Amino acid sequence: MIELRSVTKSYLTPHGRRFVFRDLNFAFPEGVNVALIGRNGAGKSTLMRLIGGIDMPDRGEVVTDKNISWPVGLSGGFQGKLSGRDNVKFVCRVYGRDADEMREKIRFVEDFAELGEYFDLPLQSYSSGMRSRLAFGLSMAFDFDYYLIDECMAVGDAQFKEKSRAVFRDKIGKANIILVSHNMRDIRELCDLVVLVQEGEAILYPDLEAGVRAYQGSAKEDSAVRGSGDEARRTSPGPRELGEGVDMPLGQRVRRERSNTLSTPGEEPVMKRRFAGDLPLQRANAERRLRKRERRLARESVERGGALREDKVESHAAAECEQSQTQQEDRRPEHSRAS
Repeated sequence: MIELRSVTKSYLTPHGRRFVFRDLNFAFPEGVNVALIGRNGAGKSTLMRLIGGIDMPDRGEVVTDKNISWPVGLSGGFQGKLSGRDNVKFVCRVYGRDADEMREKIRFVEDFAELGEYFDLPLQSYSSGMRSRLAFGLSMAFDFDYYLIDECMAVGDAQFKEKSRAVFRDKIGKANIILVSHNMRDIRELCDLVVLVQEGEAILYPDLEAGVRAYQGSAKEDSAVRGSGDEARRTSPGPRELGEGVDMPLGQRVRRERSNTLSTPGEEPVMKRRFAGDLPLQRANAERRLRKRERRLARESVERGGALREDKVESHAAAECEQSQTQQEDRRPEHSRAS
């Protein structure tokens, strides 16, 4: 049983707090392979992190009596200064494995990942592919009731991918999966039903094909809405075109440039509009350039001041030396000066 009870989840963004779910109540059917689908940004990965305990809800709770994996292939928890072997040992200790089980897991990951001598070298010396192989092997070394899969079912080259898929099929025969994917072929091959994440809701489709059609229909509708919005933005007049003195909303700051040509002789130059990014970012960049210029001028001023002070000291010393010589000449007897 995996159940979400009045779950609310939000994230703080530069434009304010964005709610992914509000008071979401949902129970996953038991003993089936589930496909989590939805358009980008709908909240599929957030829901998976909540189920796996990687992220916590703002309110509500996720209740389960199942042993749920971390997302398969996740390498974010690795310690870069430890070797691959030591990272596997650490995860085994976290999951309470005894010495015999730990040796078994280490042996499985070492054979599966095929890292050779790198298995005993720090992870910070690994390539991204090597880290992925280690992470995938570690995920397959443990037995769970549910495996969480976020688009990652095989890694590495063609030969290693086939090896990964074979091990993964063996695991699916003993456990269930919750799969996040946009690949309908994988969903049809591996899953029994669909959960469509849309507009902060989770909608269960026991008929897999009906769920796939609903997802594809929402994706087409969303694409059509975005297309009409783009067309409206292209054809609608801008604030300055509606009349001078109209303030432009934040995020739609524009700059204008004069055309090199005039439509007819004596006519005012044509003004072209184009988006130039967000004004706060431009202002920050301008202030940063100004501070840099001020520091450079201050440094040059100090250097010039030091050089002037040195010149003044040298000229003052020369003047004192000349004055001293003159005074000495004045104090000498007249017959000495005559000679």
